[in-house]
Amino acid sequence: MDVVSLARLQFGLTAMYHFLFVPLTLGLSIILVIMESVWYATGRTIWRDMVKFWGLLFGINFAMGVATGITMEFQFGTNWAYYSHYVGDIFGAPLAIEGMMAFFLEATFIGLFFFGWQKLSRGAHLFVTCMVALGSNLSALWILIANGWMQYPVGARFNVETMRMEVSNFAQVVLNPVAQVKFVHTTAAGYVTGAMFVLSISALYLLRKKYRPLALRSMTVAAAFGIAASLAAVVLGDESGYTAGENQKMKVAAIEAEWNTEAAPASFTLVGLPDRDAHTTHYAIRIPFALGLIVTRSVSGQVPGINDLVADAKNRIASGMLAYGAMTKLRADKTDAAARAVFDANVNDLGYALLLKRYTPNVVDATPAQIQAAAWDTVPPVAPLFWSFRVMVGLGFYFILLFGTMFFLSCRRRLESCPMLLKVCVCSLPLPWIASEVGWYVAEGGRQPWTIDGVLPTFLSASSLPASNLWLSVGGFVLLYSALAVVEVFLMIRTVRHGPDMTEDAAPAALVQPAE
Repeated sequence: MDVVSLARLQFGLTAMYHFLFVPLTLGLSIILVIMESVWYATGRTIWRDMVKFWGLLFGINFAMGVATGITMEFQFGTNWAYYSHYVGDIFGAPLAIEGMMAFFLEATFIGLFFFGWQKLSRGAHLFVTCMVALGSNLSALWILIANGWMQYPVGARFNVETMRMEVSNFAQVVLNPVAQVKFVHTTAAGYVTGAMFVLSISALYLLRKKYRPLALRSMTVAAAFGIAASLAAVVLGDESGYTAGENQKMKVAAIEAEWNTEAAPASFTLVGLPDRDAHTTHYAIRIPFALGLIVTRSVSGQVPGINDLVADAKNRIASGMLAYGAMTKLRADKTDAAARAVFDANVNDLGYALLLKRYTPNVVDATPAQIQAAAWDTVPPVAPLFWSFRVMVGLGFYFILLFGTMFFLSCRRRLESCPMLLKVCVCSLPLPWIASEVGWYVAEGGRQPWTIDGVLPTFLSASSLPASNLWLSVGGFVLLYSALAVVEVFLMIRTVRHGPDMTEDAAPAALVQPAE
């Protein structure tokens, strides 16, 4: 493996591990606000006990999330030095704001959350819990603004004098439509994770006939919150697909394994076997018109196929070669008006010319074969994206069904009426994490071969490091994170086995009455 592959491997491993903790932090923070609001409104101590118990699990998860998240930001300077140099003025700003505004807000109030029970009034402690939830969500917002800019780089321009991307409109960076859709979809997925976590552990307690007052109330909160969150995740995921269809057409074509542009509205491939060599999808089962309606919101809009997008990439590479040649002239003579005019007319395609760096150092002299190869490099891995997307969507609809069923049983006061369904809830615990991880892969893998979509290829972004250094750091991270995983699982299991410290043993009759 070369340096770029090793750097991608290391960042991918650390990102996927870190993302095990982020969704649960987002979901549990809101659930804690809901539970503590009930305690504030009713004064019933069982709701305070619930907040303390689920808050302890939240704290364990939060600590692990912080420990794994910090290392990711350091990697931008160590493993991705040219990326940091090239776009650091833009990408670094949201990360800095996240640290100053969101992370410190969350970290400060989480201390008050744990140590303020005896020192704060009910209203003050509820405010602290709300601030913890706000900090968690603001942290996700600014991280996803940075990531959204990588997906759709608006509000920035290339400066030929500094050879870097610079901010031209920070408001466009913040209000980037891709970033906003990613934020609401990601947070909704996190809420599903938190709801499933509470639902599964509560179901386990009911199966074991333990802590029934807490488990019944927790399941009610989780089912209600979960059905709303899972519906939102699916709807917002659909909106994310529409946004990608506007701004990342190659990603959509790869996800759908659409090799050739179909007549509008295009059909959606439910399942099939994508074949990159043959440029076709074998044994495809299609739903007529569905893809066109999802991606274009119309019956007349076309969804371009991979082959047509590759042809468009060839044209953009040719345009980028003109920009690259003009840039070379401007570096030698800043007053060259003709070169400036050519550069300004083609600068938006400069990133496509950089794809040729994989094949030749002389970009302006690239051969047709090299241009063709670079154009096909714009196609991300089709089969992994195709199946990852379908796993994510399938799980999304499963969550709606499960939470909807449990919410119905909760309304009927029959949560304990079907032990088999409680076992299904327990076994469903890892599924939101699987959905989140494959969703992360769809978002990031679908952007390849770009670090910044259309601007900077991934293979040019890495630092100039010996491969041995990266092998050493990858091995170190695997060992360290494996140890952290063992600690995390041990602490979680021990806390769940210990159970909550209950100060109220009786539950209302309406919640514990036997099933009819």
